[in-house]
Amino acid sequence: MATKIRLARHGHKDYAFYHIVVADSRSPRDGKIIERLGSFNPNTNPAAVILDFDRALYWVGVGAQPTDTVRTILSNEGVLLMKHLNGGVAKGAFSAEEAQKRFDAWKAQKDAKAGKISQAEADKKAAAAKALLAQEVETNKAKAAAIAQKRAEAAAELAAAAQEAAQEAAAAEAEAKGEAPAEEAVEAEAPAEEKGTITVTYPDGTIKIMDGFFVEGRDVRIATDSTLNGNGTRFNPMRLAEVETTGTFAPA
Repeated sequence: MATKIRLARHGHKDYAFYHIVVADSRSPRDGKIIERLGSFNPNTNPAAVILDFDRALYWVGVGAQPTDTVRTILSNEGVLLMKHLNGGVAKGAFSAEEAQKRFDAWKAQKDAKAGKISQAEADKKAAAAKALLAQEVETNKAKAAAIAQKRAEAAAELAAAAQEAAQEAAAAEAEAKGEAPAEEAVEAEAPAEEKGTITVTYPDGTIKIMDGFFVEGRDVRIATDSTLNGNGTRFNPMRLAEVETTGTFAPA
């Protein structure tokens, strides 16, 4: 029976991983297997390989043919190298101890190289993370500066609006204060007149009734009187005694 060492797919569409299996070459890819040797996960960096080294070496030694992908995996894990060294021991080219020594030297060199690659990869990731952090810091600073500027502009606008409102209020108050005395002056200048008749008694007993006007707190003004006030001037009832006359005012 021809046997192959190949990969059997597992997982789902977006995350596939594989089992390293020994199966009949006539079986379908995911069909019946003879033995499982390990697993291969290409989704990690580097790809994760779990392998039963001794059983893989056995199946290679008895003639099982690996697929191209599995051959690469076995070569990276040293299975094919150990098969070659065991062939040298079988031919008497060197001892089994020498074969193990050569394999250990190769393994140490491979691990050191992998360690360097891993360290370089880790350094690269750290540098990328550091650069990303610095970029985020600068972005946050720029955002903070923009927010502070907007707040300062808003505060300046509020202060300007408050100052303008205060100036308008002060102007309105000053205007109101300026209009009040003017209105009082107009009222003082133009008090209401009351029309009526004035009865005047002269020293000789003559009584004369004339039309006139009376303003509260002011003189009585005779409308027309050729004898006393022909020119239409005012006279004060409090001063009637000076002309030895008496007068009274009766509203119309």
